[in-house]
Amino acid sequence: MENIINKCYDEERALYGSENLYLVDCQFDGAADGESALKESNNILVEKCFFNLRYPFWHNDELTIAESEMTSNCRAPIWYSKNIQIDRCKINGVKAVRECQGLRLYDSKIVSSEFGWLTKDMKIRRADIEGEYLMLHSKNIDMQESNILGKYSFQYIENAVIDKCSFNTKDAFWHAKNVKITNSVIKGEYLGWYSEGLTLKNCKIIGTQPLCYCKNLTLIDCEMIEADLSFEKSDVEATLIAPIISIKNPSSGIIKVPLCNEIIMNDTQSTCQIITK
Repeated sequence: MENIINKCYDEERALYGSENLYLVDCQFDGAADGESALKESNNILVEKCFFNLRYPFWHNDELTIAESEMTSNCRAPIWYSKNIQIDRCKINGVKAVRECQGLRLYDSKIVSSEFGWLTKDMKIRRADIEGEYLMLHSKNIDMQESNILGKYSFQYIENAVIDKCSFNTKDAFWHAKNVKITNSVIKGEYLGWYSEGLTLKNCKIIGTQPLCYCKNLTLIDCEMIEADLSFEKSDVEATLIAPIISIKNPSSGIIKVPLCNEIIMNDTQSTCQIITK
């Protein structure tokens, strides 16, 4: 690979169409305010670099970014790219990743609204991610030991396995399909509405009106806190390990719970069985 060390680029498409570059301690910043520095580039390794300009990595293949920073001015930095690894980075630009495939994200801090839209095959470990509408319409997500903050996360996602994570969000997992969440804490209102094939195991769920209008919903040894009007119009198989405030008109299935303060069953078509101790 060609080594480029301690250089500064600010012109338009500064390294457009490059291949086999190793960039170290470089800056993409300056008065020329140029965009798309590494557009259409392949096999790029970036280490300890600073990005303060827009759209640096579009249509890239084989991209590794380590110990680097992208400021809030670095808008939409990674789009339409494949085989990306981000390791120990700080990313603050909006719409940071979109329509990509093969993202591996490790030990990084992301503050980016609309992060990860329409992206496939993501592996995420020990990340802190903040923003609205995170991961919208994304598929094939494997996430562990990460923290999510922001409204409307993970809507319309498909095929996800999530373990040991913390979510502080609202309207999360709406219309999600084939998602399994284990050993996690999920705090927020209106969790998982209209989902299909959502499984939660050993999870703590906090917030009002969770898990309504769901199909093929499964809860295994979960705790539901501040959860009122739960499971409305849902097809559910649930085993809960702590009392719940209220359950309202689940459509079908069976719910086992130590105590429910209020059971509202005024839908004559409901076939769900609720078993309390």
